[in-house]
Amino acid sequence: MGDKANAHPGAAGRATTADRPSSIRNVVLVGHSGSGKTTLVEALALTAGAVNRAGRVEDGGTISDYDEIEHRQQRSVQLSLVPLEWDGYKINLLDTPGYADFVGELRAGLRAADAALFVVSAAQEPGAVAGATRAVWEECAAVGMPRAIVVTHLETARTGYEELTGVLAEVFGGDDPDAVLPLYLPQYGEPGPDGHSPTTGLVGLLTRKVYDYASGRRSELPPDAEQEPLIEEARNRLIEGIIAESEDESLMDRYLGGEDIDVKTLVDDLETAVARGTFHPVLAAAPAADGGREGLGTVELLELITRGFPTPLEADCPQVTTPQGAARPAVGCDPDGPLVAEVVKTSSDPYVGRISLVRVFSGTLRPDETVHVSGHGLDGHADRDGAEAALHEADERVGALSAPFGKQQRTLGRVIAGDLACVAKLTRAETGDTLSAKDAPLLMEAWSMPDPLLPLAIQAHSKADEDKLSQGLARLVAEDPTMHLEQNQATHQLVLWCLGEAHADVALERLRTRYGVQVDVVPHKVSLRETFGDRSAGRGRHVKQSGGHGQYAICEIDVEPLPAGSGIEFVDKVVGGAVPRQFIPSVEKGVRAQAARGVAAGYPLVDVRITLHDGKAHSVDSSDAAFQTAGALALREAAGGTTIHLLEPVAEVRVLVSDEYVGPVMSDLSGRRGRVVGTEQAAGSRTLVRAEVPEIEIGRYAVDLRSISHGTGRFSRSYARHEPMPQQVADRLRAQLEGGA
Repeated sequence: MGDKANAHPGAAGRATTADRPSSIRNVVLVGHSGSGKTTLVEALALTAGAVNRAGRVEDGGTISDYDEIEHRQQRSVQLSLVPLEWDGYKINLLDTPGYADFVGELRAGLRAADAALFVVSAAQEPGAVAGATRAVWEECAAVGMPRAIVVTHLETARTGYEELTGVLAEVFGGDDPDAVLPLYLPQYGEPGPDGHSPTTGLVGLLTRKVYDYASGRRSELPPDAEQEPLIEEARNRLIEGIIAESEDESLMDRYLGGEDIDVKTLVDDLETAVARGTFHPVLAAAPAADGGREGLGTVELLELITRGFPTPLEADCPQVTTPQGAARPAVGCDPDGPLVAEVVKTSSDPYVGRISLVRVFSGTLRPDETVHVSGHGLDGHADRDGAEAALHEADERVGALSAPFGKQQRTLGRVIAGDLACVAKLTRAETGDTLSAKDAPLLMEAWSMPDPLLPLAIQAHSKADEDKLSQGLARLVAEDPTMHLEQNQATHQLVLWCLGEAHADVALERLRTRYGVQVDVVPHKVSLRETFGDRSAGRGRHVKQSGGHGQYAICEIDVEPLPAGSGIEFVDKVVGGAVPRQFIPSVEKGVRAQAARGVAAGYPLVDVRITLHDGKAHSVDSSDAAFQTAGALALREAAGGTTIHLLEPVAEVRVLVSDEYVGPVMSDLSGRRGRVVGTEQAAGSRTLVRAEVPEIEIGRYAVDLRSISHGTGRFSRSYARHEPMPQQVADRLRAQLEGGA
């Protein structure tokens, strides 16, 4: 690689159409926020001729990060597709957000891609490769996805390139650091006024050539004599790394025997190892200088993508079944095969309506044809208790097919297996749904999404907003499967579960700007309950005489606490007809209604046995309503004669974190009144910490854990039980309620 001069770029301003899967490359860009992914996409588009010299789409706007929210926040918040053409290949670049709150967009990009380009900024502290980036690397490694690394921001590097590549080999190479090696070394110019030396070119280790970008155009030069020792040392290590991955077992013996292995053999073996996912080259890149056409390293990167990354033909298609779950033969990347496509992202356009980004895995998708839509419902993939969401199905007519280009959509006549495109007006299709032939419906294996664990309690700002709220929220969660909408029956709150604060901010802004719904954020409540601390008795007397029929009912009850989870138990021990039989259900109804309203702080009463043992009635004035009221009064009086405990929900929390942060995590959990119940060693120098923590203490844990663990930790939670709240905490809560009243 690096032995070409200037490959023939694609023509600017037209939609790129692939005619065979072997000419397609699907590449997702992964990296922490601020690493330069979007800038790199712009530089690659500029070099490939997709945009003009100013880095702008010819019909206005930028080619990536074109959403108004992204402009305001100055960061990517959604997955974007940028198709390019280079040397006869179609390259689908999938630019993903780097911020952890938008990991759902990253997962969608991983699903749609066949290879990953990890972007690392040289401006960060040595060794500070973000934990989230390392976690994604491990995800890719688990499925064998080919990966390469691009180093950006060389002009503000905090450390030398050689030291940085060593860190990358240690972080990403694991047990085999020689599988992560640079293909090129940067060449620097004279230091500027700020003391930084500009990067003017790259030295190709295999070709022993300097690719100079100082003029804004790539040119080849021989290396200087003083560069030779450094080149040879790095070159020898690279050759050994490539040969170690070679399928030719004799190559190492020949090399160790002193044979000079020809460059073509090395390049061929390198490309094979990259495509196989066993070797991960490191490259460097920078945007073009003002007025330039080619950014530093962009030609080399485009060559790696087209020659080293696999075609869709080499990638395994996800498994398929019938919508009912019956096994079906595996599908391959064949334009003439059965139609199997997947919606990897859903968005809304104010003029076009719903737009679905689709990856076609098999067959050919054409406009105006009717397809079958089936899916697992990723927007409600799992209920809060983990139950599977119901399958949904429908037939829909495909609208226009297009290739995105910034805000514009450029029409396509078809989309073949292995390619990606946008489909208009699939009104029922949601992210994660499968598109297949209507007479042969299929369902693809679902892909995992992280559970949203940050609750956002909301309510409509006005009556006008209330009328539009339901529809706006439904569209929002249909577009973003990492959001979960809950109507909490215990607290009567509408809760939007998000991945973090930035995720929540984007959700609220989209509700306001895209769907015209203004909402207010209110404090999130947990489902507290009440119970009796000891046995007690109560007498309910409801006697009123106001002319005509009066109201007369007296009942006496005993109340005793029961084990957790027992609910409300009502026992009739009335003898001698003190309370007529027809009114005993009325007493029960009254005490249960009062229990639901609470007897102390307004939370439901649970885990008690209520025994009705005596009472009085009047032949004329007693009634169902009177005994209901008497039953409620009796329960309230009984509550006044004993201690009422507040019960709080306790969650079982499982935290997976790097070993270096186990101590801070456990200390933090203890500070949240948590009880650590065990730890287990996990893969990748990580530890699983299991704890039981009151839910009232972990409302913001999704945000706090990220800070504590420097982005390396993730957690899950599930309801365990309700248990008594410590008295001092209960007293503080009651004081807050009284103050609010």
